[in-house]
Amino acid sequence: MINQKHPLLITGGAGYVGSHAVLAFRDAGYPVVVLDDLSTGRRSALPDDVIFVPGDAGCADTIIAEHRIATVIHFAGSVVVPESVTDPLKYYRNNSSASVNLIRACVKHGVRQFIFSSTAAVYGSPNAIPVTEELPTLPISPYGRSKLMTEWVLRDTSMAHDFRYLALRYFNVAGADLQGRTGQSTPNATHLIKVAAEAAVGLRDQVTVFGSDYDTPDGTCVRDYIHVSDLATAHVAALRYLEDGGSSCVLNCGYGHGFSVREVLQAVQEQTGSVADVRDGRRRAGDPPILLADASRLRATLDWSPCYDDLATIIRTAVAWEKIRGTKARVE
Repeated sequence: MINQKHPLLITGGAGYVGSHAVLAFRDAGYPVVVLDDLSTGRRSALPDDVIFVPGDAGCADTIIAEHRIATVIHFAGSVVVPESVTDPLKYYRNNSSASVNLIRACVKHGVRQFIFSSTAAVYGSPNAIPVTEELPTLPISPYGRSKLMTEWVLRDTSMAHDFRYLALRYFNVAGADLQGRTGQSTPNATHLIKVAAEAAVGLRDQVTVFGSDYDTPDGTCVRDYIHVSDLATAHVAALRYLEDGGSSCVLNCGYGHGFSVREVLQAVQEQTGSVADVRDGRRRAGDPPILLADASRLRATLDWSPCYDDLATIIRTAVAWEKIRGTKARVE
């Protein structure tokens, strides 16, 4: 049931996944309040009539009380795996510590439903493919550990209070809104399809392949790519699940099949006709060779199925967004 009286609080709602989720929740009829410090997000990614509060996710106490928030969707955090290796304290501050403060504010003000943006990085280098939620969580980067810590806090909080949550473990998110309303605009982003799309439209000089000697068919990492709009609607389905009394759990968010780095670059070339300057580089710390989701629990638990499970569609929307960004930059 949609609660029109009490809006949702979406932290990090001006960022990449968050802004798509804002659109999905609004399309589904939910009123939202967005809290974002704009360190990587953009106010322009949000509709003009969305209530926007600038600030840190760990300082949500007043906002939750003022707007009588009943549900929190928590996207805010730092997400670059290699950076987490060189600056781990940033990740424990922005991801773990801020989340603890946010969850504490939720308990204080009676928020009973919480959806958390987690990550497949909690699995580290899994010993089985595809990855199920029952596999051991052995993250190999501070990013993955910082997200797993928040999952632990949510689990323990749900056992001690009237508080239910879903932790959605994202695999590789890519693409952009099909209507061109928002997309990934993070400066110096490191996600492969984002980088390749920038190169295809002339916004980046080259693409680096980080490691070509992995134990995979072509030596490059293999990832499960999920379209960001499918991921956004999964969050709407997650909230409806909680509203219907669903119990707390963790769910993998992916399609269950993957593509190597070189396969993605080839697909970008086929979709755009542009040949990128591709350079081979060293492996990045914290990168497992293969990450593919077993997403059967997601489909069985939520009333959700993907609409854009197609690499060509993911690439086309990503490239279309980069063209929009390039046009805006020339106008400005």
